[in-house]
Amino acid sequence: MLIEQTLTTLHALKLLGMATALDEQRGQPDLAALSFDERLALLLEREQSVRHDRPLTRLLQLARLRYSSACIEDVNVRTKRGLEKSRLFPLAGGDWIRQHQTLLLVGPTGTGKSWLACALGHMACRQGHTVRSVRLPRLLSEDLVHARADGSYGKLMLTLAKTDLLILDDWGLAPLGDRERRDLLELIEDRVGRRATLITSQLPVEHWHTSIGDPTFGDAILDRLVHHAHRITLSGGSLRRLATPDSPDSPAD
Repeated sequence: MLIEQTLTTLHALKLLGMATALDEQRGQPDLAALSFDERLALLLEREQSVRHDRPLTRLLQLARLRYSSACIEDVNVRTKRGLEKSRLFPLAGGDWIRQHQTLLLVGPTGTGKSWLACALGHMACRQGHTVRSVRLPRLLSEDLVHARADGSYGKLMLTLAKTDLLILDDWGLAPLGDRERRDLLELIEDRVGRRATLITSQLPVEHWHTSIGDPTFGDAILDRLVHHAHRITLSGGSLRRLATPDSPDSPAD
């Protein structure tokens, strides 16, 4: 009865890690051989671990990464596709995020762009940065349209502008209309020099200007994005043919 009261008190005090650990200890008879100090130390260690993990869990939930299990430690650098440790690991260090720079990941479908972007996003969360991953076609043609309709457009644009790392996946998949070009320019203008942006695209960068569909907007957008950006161009065949569905890089675009 006493332990139930203790568990209730721990929950009331929001010591959820200690409460979970204490409940688990009830099912481990061998822990009875430990001293009070030793058992207390185990409870405190669990509480500390839970409090450390909680902010990361929250950041990852907000990031909405397309591949939530992607992490930089699992990135495949053995397959020849234009991705080398000497370029990857400095990016994983996050200085480009803290310096509010842009990273372009370009290459054919299946070469691992989206998976790599999510791995870098996961690392950014581990470093305490806010991250948001969106598919650019859906953002421009659906999310912002709905936000205008329900009055949340300004709030959504502000959220995107303030996010430490914004991942824009699938750049250039569909032609842009006038409204979409204007939204894209406003989004980029809000972020350039203030926050970091990561873009993935199947379309070679030299074709981006044409894909925007208007020379004036093309100049304005690409002038802000491309000239001082980090750039990785992936090549080779699809990694989907080289990996099982659960292995690193296998589902990526």
